[in-house]
Amino acid sequence: MDTFNAIAWLPLCAGVTIAGLVLAFLAFRRRGAAAGMRVTAWALLPLAAYLTGALQSLWTIGTTVVGFVTGLVLNPAVWAGVALAGLSVVLFVASGVMRGRKLSSGRKKPAAETPQAGAPEAGRQAARKPAQKPAGAAKPQPAVSQKPASKGDDDFSDIEELLKRRGIS
Repeated sequence: MDTFNAIAWLPLCAGVTIAGLVLAFLAFRRRGAAAGMRVTAWALLPLAAYLTGALQSLWTIGTTVVGFVTGLVLNPAVWAGVALAGLSVVLFVASGVMRGRKLSSGRKKPAAETPQAGAPEAGRQAARKPAQKPAGAAKPQPAVSQKPASKGDDDFSDIEELLKRRGIS
């Protein structure tokens, strides 16, 4: 027999509603109309749930949740599954760290393989020195100090350069 039907719900809900209405009357007298109306609203809910059939749905939901939780908490097989899932996560993370270290060590190039290693010494020196202007050049422009821009300054570096050329700081 279903547990829900074994309980006499109408007298139980009616009794809870009557007890709530008595408390609502006391709240009305002691704390005012707002408190009395609020307790009355709560007191009418059990009888309304019975009359609308919502009480049976709430009972079913409650017993299902309780059964799930007790089955989860009290079942050793479930805890073994949780432990295996945790071990699996730990193994995935550890293997990812190990793989990342292996890939990063494989990416390092020896100094002999850099592009400048095969270039002549004079070519490297010329590439490092800035080009010199001829002596008869026009009026020299003031040098704009170029600070190495951080990653966040990349968006504004062009704007800052334009403002400095116009004399706006």
